[in-house]
Amino acid sequence: MNASATRPSAPSAARRSAAIVSLATALAVVVVLVLLLAHALLFLVGALVGLLVLAGGGWWTVTERNPRRAVGIAGLVTGAVVICLAVVLAAASADAAVVWILVLGGLVALSTLTARAALVPDLHELDRRHGMHRLRPNKPVLLCNPWSGGGKVEKFELVKIAEDLGVETVFLDHGLDLADLAYDAIARGADCLGMAGGDGSQALVASIAIAHDLPFVCISAGTRNHFALDLGLNREDPRTGMVAFRDGIERRVDYATVGDRLFVNNVSLGVYATIVQQQGYRDAKRETTTQLLPELLGRQAKPFDLQFTRGDGVDVDGAFLVLVSNNPYILGPALDLSQRRRLDTGTLGVVAVTAKTGTEAASLVTRSVVGLGRRDPNLHEFTAESFEIRSRSGKVFAGVDGESLELDAPLEFRSHAGGLRVLVPEETLSAAARRSVRGFNLGDLVEVARGRRSSSVDETDVRERETT
Repeated sequence: MNASATRPSAPSAARRSAAIVSLATALAVVVVLVLLLAHALLFLVGALVGLLVLAGGGWWTVTERNPRRAVGIAGLVTGAVVICLAVVLAAASADAAVVWILVLGGLVALSTLTARAALVPDLHELDRRHGMHRLRPNKPVLLCNPWSGGGKVEKFELVKIAEDLGVETVFLDHGLDLADLAYDAIARGADCLGMAGGDGSQALVASIAIAHDLPFVCISAGTRNHFALDLGLNREDPRTGMVAFRDGIERRVDYATVGDRLFVNNVSLGVYATIVQQQGYRDAKRETTTQLLPELLGRQAKPFDLQFTRGDGVDVDGAFLVLVSNNPYILGPALDLSQRRRLDTGTLGVVAVTAKTGTEAASLVTRSVVGLGRRDPNLHEFTAESFEIRSRSGKVFAGVDGESLELDAPLEFRSHAGGLRVLVPEETLSAAARRSVRGFNLGDLVEVARGRRSSSVDETDVRERETT
């Protein structure tokens, strides 16, 4: 297909207008502060610094989730207090200070909200882009893990919903092999595979769908379901994803491999992978972790036998933790709270921690969560299309999409851009678009104001179309 023929149209008039208003009001805030505080240079400098803190905090507040949203709120409040103090101290009277504070607050709020409106396409615009990718399978099959997520398949009556939609359901039972069930469904004529289960099951069935060039439907019936979350699906209610079988929109997203094994989320190595290998971990996670962490991260602990080479050619040895993900994660205090802004960058995200003690490692991870650890020499964070982990022992413990394995080293990781066809409900497109602009820059806003596609969102659609 010719890429130029499928290239999406320029941003809508509404988005252009929002971008112009956002830029204009941001400039107005600066002009007002300069005019108001020009006679007091110290107050002016303080107010402008406060404005930067407020703007960053405001954006994190409206686009991020905790814990970054909490940091954003703190920045928003801090910046606002600094600006208010500068205005109060420099204003001729208390009444004048109140008026100017209200004016500035209104301008900042309008600039932030219109920036978000400019960078996130509305549902109608998304529908126009993806309309040609609507797909209704003739013989879809949903494979179900009845034990996953504490029995979500039964709890949410997914079988009854599937029957109403004309979807055949196949249950994983004791003694049965999930891969065999998927292959059997294809042999019987299935033209779409779905999986109601956790991330490990999702990855396995997705790999079979890829091998047969079939669309895949993710039903969030597991415990964590990172992949469903980053697709924009509701993890708490798997019923909402079932509509994809009847009126799904096809998205092209990336998958990754470690050796010949596919993963849709991440592969963890080092301390976490070692802990989950322990017998009894799944039945007593907290107790097992508490028992092993002092041994693994204490002052007498030996470095892990993990080596890799960064993208800039620097060799790293002995990392406590290595996380290789299918597209980069924005770190949270735990993997369950970490998210990916996009699933279509065509890259692996690599995060590794090399610290001398467990205390240093914990401190570094905490600073990284709030965006303060990037310059720490013990934090290695980069992206790559391919990546290799080495071990002198020739063996590596790894958690692959939550499944504990022992793999032969070296481990070869690779990103497969746009290789997975996923059917999703229409409303997830908006959720995915909103997530993708959480890390926007000013240049994106200027591009939309000029009537051009912003790199945060629109180029995603271009690449999806070029891979179909």
